[in-house]
Amino acid sequence: MSKDWIIDVLTDLRAFAHLNELPSLAEHLDDTVLVAAAELAENALHRQNGTVVYDATTRNISGQPHSGFKS
Repeated sequence: MSKDWIIDVLTDLRAFAHLNELPSLAEHLDDTVLVAAAELAENALHRQNGTVVYDATTRNISGQPHSGFKS
């Protein structure tokens, strides 16, 4: 399941902040959208390359360790 929905939620929150004259919150949400997009892209790249990815939400580790990883 794709986790891209979080970008939509953050964008909606940012729009709400703009419409309700909450400029500081809107600015922080701009940054949050960028952080979320970067992390989603990084996780997708790691999954594609078969490297280990830690999902902080579920506390699961997926993928195969690289040669220097000790288990």
